[in-house]
Amino acid sequence: MAESGAMADSGAVGAAVSDPVGESTVRVASVPHSQVYIRHTGRVPGDSRPGGVLRLPDPDPRNPGQSTESTWWPPVMLDPHWIRENASTFDLMHIHFGFDAISPRDLRAVTAELKARGKPLVYTVHDLRNPHHLTPEAHDAQLDVLIPAADRLITLTPGAAAAVEARWGRRPVVLPHPHVVELGELERRQRLRLSRPPQGRFRVGVHLKSLRPNMLDGVILPALTAAVEQLPGAVLQVNGHPDILTPGGDKYRPELHKWLTEAETAGRLELQVRDYFDETALWDYLGSLDVSVLPYRFGTHSGWLEACTDLGTSVLAPSCGFYAQQRSTVAEFVHTEDGLDEQSLATALKGLYAERPWPGLSRAERTAERRAVAAAHEEIYASVLAP
Repeated sequence: MAESGAMADSGAVGAAVSDPVGESTVRVASVPHSQVYIRHTGRVPGDSRPGGVLRLPDPDPRNPGQSTESTWWPPVMLDPHWIRENASTFDLMHIHFGFDAISPRDLRAVTAELKARGKPLVYTVHDLRNPHHLTPEAHDAQLDVLIPAADRLITLTPGAAAAVEARWGRRPVVLPHPHVVELGELERRQRLRLSRPPQGRFRVGVHLKSLRPNMLDGVILPALTAAVEQLPGAVLQVNGHPDILTPGGDKYRPELHKWLTEAETAGRLELQVRDYFDETALWDYLGSLDVSVLPYRFGTHSGWLEACTDLGTSVLAPSCGFYAQQRSTVAEFVHTEDGLDEQSLATALKGLYAERPWPGLSRAERTAERRAVAAAHEEIYASVLAP
């Protein structure tokens, strides 16, 4: 699953939320359903008006006759047989992500079956480049099926919409990424953060996770360490999973591990090696940072960035993809597959250092945004179902 499609370091899923069911309710085969972005494109809990959307629960891949709120991959719905057998249960299909392992040929079979059954397809273009793939060809081939076949397209930023239009001649509707942290929790954590006395340290965090291909063995670390050292009271915290930073791990990187441990011994950074955060621990981690640095060489959008926006943590993002277009508060440095501009990294970090603190988007702002996003989805669904 791509970065924009999920909070990639959290295994938490949370309860699925569907809008009230009524005669005018649109039934959506959502791929997937049990994921925070999809849940938060629905109405704000407590909002009540006629109509709405019912997103079908994810069939359990281990037992497709049963639904699941936690294990949805590989997505059972992306199969012509499932579509034929369940055509009476949904009005349209909305694909977000999860098709990484599905061949273009099989995706064409899915889109053909939808068309044969008279089921419109909506596709949200979260990723123009898959961060889990070292090269773009496989994902490009999948996009070459989905984007032309979809009845309507959605994406998250104007830049991504322009890129889709330039390549495929179709302009997606641009809708912002909704909040990631639940609204009540967002408000509680923001209040707690603002009530704290000023902290003496300026904490900059970079999470290597399990080193997806778009991170290239943490290539920005030397420059980032040097940039942090130029800021009085600043500390760099580097997190990574045991599989890359523990001898014998499945993806162990001995040279990276050696560099990090030597830098930690020299007092240049703090190193934390631990497995995946659960949801509460992830919010605790992000909330403890003043800045979260996205160390990507390629990509498109980020859910991690949106969680930081909820929690009042500034984001330093690379120029690849369209991260800086997601939120005006994001600081950008030049980093692509062609290389890293170290001075741009230092300058952007210095700017965030001077601007602190930042409270994040408020509950009221995120609630209003979610209402607009939910209404836009309902309008799109109505348009593709109109006679």
